[in-house]
Amino acid sequence: MIVLQTYISYGLVILGSVFLLIGAIGLVRMPDVFTRMHATSVMETTGASLIIFGLIIYSGLSAVSLKLVLVLLAILYLSSVATHALARACIHDNIKPIKVSGRAKK
Repeated sequence: MIVLQTYISYGLVILGSVFLLIGAIGLVRMPDVFTRMHATSVMETTGASLIIFGLIIYSGLSAVSLKLVLVLLAILYLSSVATHALARACIHDNIKPIKVSGRAKK
């Protein structure tokens, strides 16, 4: 049972790391601030959540897992609020998203 718990937790941490890597690549490759915000929000909510779930499974039922749940709830709440505030600030500064009609530009 402990071996299965360890493999599941390692798998979640690795999967979360893959999401963070994909989000970082998206952050570099996206053309404007709005799509970069989308890549960052997906990266931090999905990637960090999977890593924290893996750590919760690895630590078992303890005070550490309770603290990790609180960190997870803070990340889920604050990341969406921060992304929304950044998008509103961009709109307030008249930053427009890049619109591509038809095929994607090469």
